[in-house]
Amino acid sequence: MKAIFTTFVLFFVFTVNAQNFQGKAIYKTSQKSNFEIDDDKAVDDKMQEEIRKRLEKMNQKTYILNFDKNVSTYKEDVKLNAPKPQVGGAGIKVFSLGGSGASDIYFKNLKKNSYLNQTEIQGKRFLIKDKLPKYEWELSSETKNIGTYTCYKATFSKEVERKNITVKNGEPVEEVKKETIVTTAWYTPQIPLSNGPSNYQGLPGLILEINDGKKIIVCTEIILNPKEKITIQEPKKGKVVSQKKFNKIRKEKTDEMMEKMKGRNGLDLGNGVNIKFGG
Repeated sequence: MKAIFTTFVLFFVFTVNAQNFQGKAIYKTSQKSNFEIDDDKAVDDKMQEEIRKRLEKMNQKTYILNFDKNVSTYKEDVKLNAPKPQVGGAGIKVFSLGGSGASDIYFKNLKKNSYLNQTEIQGKRFLIKDKLPKYEWELSSETKNIGTYTCYKATFSKEVERKNITVKNGEPVEEVKKETIVTTAWYTPQIPLSNGPSNYQGLPGLILEINDGKKIIVCTEIILNPKEKITIQEPKKGKVVSQKKFNKIRKEKTDEMMEKMKGRNGLDLGNGVNIKFGG
């Protein structure tokens, strides 16, 4: 784990009630891939492992959380002209089609207990407006150090639907399974701000690490009260919908995609990744 380097040192005891309190936290993400092709003729184990590694590399991203005591934005730190992951050989190509979420902005208002999430589905922009999720955190006395910060452990459990896409006889097959996942957070009371990466919040300290068993988010740098003032603005672009409505639209689009890909020489894995067979 990369150590946190605190780039600004406070010479006084700060609290979140300080009038000009603000900061920036840098997070790195990694995610396991469940990619699998159940067809030895289409691709061998070595190529499947190579594709999995490439997909996981695509999910290794950097995000920036800009915050003050009431509001924050969480957005991917996009590097210009970044090379697009590709895998060649064995009749398989993996390439980016865009729409990977690089333009997404997740805005939280802790005071109003609400959020705005500016995101896209197949090029159409949406602005999700809803209440912040309420997590039933279980606090623990277990601690560990992340960089220079002492962090405490907190967990919550929930039942979710996991979707696995496999390729059988050249066609995509989607399997949906229900399972209970345990999400573990590590937060530091040294920064007594009830916030964290993505939609996570609700603990007595800034969350520096999240692990849900598949995706890991780790803070690598914290800047408190920088010399240049941070401007935090609400996203305003996109069709305004609730989270429930957006989930319905996303499911409909996913179902449409699966139907279109059946019987065709290709499979869209989402997140801007497409696999083509043959040629």
